[in-house]
Amino acid sequence: MEKVLGFIGMGLMGRPMTLRLLQSGFQVHVWNRTPRKITDVVNAGANACATVEVLISRSDVILLCLADSQVVTEIVDNHVLNAGAPGKLLIDLSSIDPDTTCRLASKLKQQCGMSWVDAPVSGGTAGAEQGSLAIMAGGADEDIAVAREVLKPLYRQLIHMGGTGCGQVAKICNQMIVSCNVMVIAEMMALAKQTGVDAEKIPQALAGGFADSKPLQIVAPEMANDIFEPVKWRIKTLLKDLRMAESLAEKYQNEIPVSSLTADLLQKHGELGFMEQDPATLIKLFSKK
Repeated sequence: MEKVLGFIGMGLMGRPMTLRLLQSGFQVHVWNRTPRKITDVVNAGANACATVEVLISRSDVILLCLADSQVVTEIVDNHVLNAGAPGKLLIDLSSIDPDTTCRLASKLKQQCGMSWVDAPVSGGTAGAEQGSLAIMAGGADEDIAVAREVLKPLYRQLIHMGGTGCGQVAKICNQMIVSCNVMVIAEMMALAKQTGVDAEKIPQALAGGFADSKPLQIVAPEMANDIFEPVKWRIKTLLKDLRMAESLAEKYQNEIPVSSLTADLLQKHGELGFMEQDPATLIKLFSKK
């Protein structure tokens, strides 16, 4: 029998993922802290729940797509632990701290008999809308098998990275590359525009070469044309993930100077009023006034 899903978090990623699950025929119960954000998914067939506890009681698999470690901890400690039951599975699609993941997963198993899969995603809102996300998953083999089935409408690939928390570590690695890439694209595009090069042609000129990347093809045209909306991802999200990378590196006594510099530049840009804005705005950090 097909699993009944409960989805918590209707943000930039949660909303399109929920819509794809509904389009694929899943029964989905939804809850969001801000009720108005579930209107369109309810119109598409989702069942709104008044509380997280009600959602959990009606669902076999609970999906979280939340902002950070603090919010995930709050939802698990204050709600999931109250209503969880053996046989249910929690899949966390959020990008959070690996140690927090392991702690919450252990608590959930001990107190409720529930299993946990950390399954952070990469691919942005476009990947969520098109079902082409890359998912890095951590957890037990039998739980990963369930995740593969229920998340099938969302991903191009789902790679089992190891035990609980390993998916979150892999996502941190992903964000180190993405964040540093976007930062150097921003400084490169600012320089190109200053020199008089037709910056709009940079992505085309570099396509297929060693400098090419998905971020280049997405953000460079936006930077060239000063297109910063709609917001597809946020400066604060990249900064949050790089701060987690710094904590992880400190734990294992590794040096990550490039990622740390990128984090400091993201912090500087965010403090100028861009925390909620798209990373394409990073070109402003390097453009002459």
